Amino acid sequence: MNKRPMIAVTGPKEGGLFAWVMTWLAIKRAGAKPVRITDETSTDMDQLDGIVLGGGSDIFPENYGEELLIIKESTKQNSLKATLWGTILFFLRLLFSVKTVPLRKDIARDHLEIELCLYALENQLPTLGICRGAQLINIALGGTLHQDIRIFYTETPQIRSILPRKQVYLTKNSRLRKIFNVESFLVNSLHNQSVKKLGLDLIITAREKNKITQAIEHTKHPFMIGVQWHPEYLPHIKIQQKLFKSLVDSSKKLRENIPVV
Repeated sequence: MNKRPMIAVTGPKEGGLFAWVMTWLAIKRAGAKPVRITDETSTDMDQLDGIVLGGGSDIFPENYGEELLIIKESTKQNSLKATLWGTILFFLRLLFSVKTVPLRKDIARDHLEIELCLYALENQLPTLGICRGAQLINIALGGTLHQDIRIFYTETPQIRSILPRKQVYLTKNSRLRKIFNVESFLVNSLHNQSVKKLGLDLIITAREKNKITQAIEHTKHPFMIGVQWHPEYLPHIKIQQKLFKSLVDSSKKLRENIPVV
């Protein structure tokens, strides 16, 4: 029997347990062995068959040559529905995390994940970036970020929900389009930053109507994809789990020296 591929899942050294549990479940369901990695763990990268760069705190802007913006909280009153879902998400994170508010500055994690991304690029290791992870791929390859995306939501609301409420549109002929086999679908949304300038050899493969980037792919890597939403929080939606299945399938092909197409 073939050994299950080992997929590394990055996260903060404190907190992040809810995201880890949900990602662990998604990877196990897809047929692989997940292993958690932080800047305090010791892992032999030669044993890895794939990587998930997880979500979490914002990437420190020194990594892309900018200063940290002081972002003022909006005085606009949230709707009752938005407040309710925000409360539910807060208590879920409170239940599963050591710290409920992500650290604004986690330089050690930034450096670890940039190193992992470059290792994956050099060794053709299948890689999936989720939310912060998608932004990290872009930064590792020389791109930049919008530190505050609220300015883009003048005609449409900035949706923040753990449930699929935001419409995104997939680019034709992209790997994502082949994985999902649809033109658009609803995703969840928990981010306040997004890709600005693209990194080397990256393309945008999903957008919102207001042009905010929702997914990127590497054009010269067999499987390096970053999505701005959180498919791990949607275990009940079959189409979203195709992303983890595709990652694991690519990892199996790498283990068996089968070209990924």
